[in-house]
Amino acid sequence: MMTMLSPKAALGIAAGVCGTLILGYCIYFDHKRHQDPNFKQKLRERRRAQKEASAGGRRTKTDFPNMKDHEAVQRFFLQEVQLGEELLAAGDLENGVDHLGNAVAVCGQPNDLLQVLQQTLQPQVFHLLVQRLPNVGPRGGGPDKQMQEDDVE
Repeated sequence: MMTMLSPKAALGIAAGVCGTLILGYCIYFDHKRHQDPNFKQKLRERRRAQKEASAGGRRTKTDFPNMKDHEAVQRFFLQEVQLGEELLAAGDLENGVDHLGNAVAVCGQPNDLLQVLQQTLQPQVFHLLVQRLPNVGPRGGGPDKQMQEDDVE
């Protein structure tokens, strides 16, 4: 005598079988990867490269474009906004805020950009950005600003 399975039971069994196959596939290839004679060396190199990239990115001084070259400023602006958004999405708030600050520093209308960023960023991230702005770039607390303050005297 043959019994029929309900569609829900059949679907549950099929999902269980698929899940088991996927899990087995992952375990098999993870085991193969760990058996590779160069696995530990590659892992150390990858971690070292990531550590250097994250530490090096924070310490590197940003080279701002010539403010008279409109195309270079526009390219730099777009690059910094994109990089800042990518870093924020990846969870790297410090570097993401630094790059967005660079974009604000070269922006022709920084108040408009700040209003857009205030609406799109999380409040704590926007607050961090506003705190860093006085020390950013050619219009911030850089040497250009010092020269202007000295000229006023």
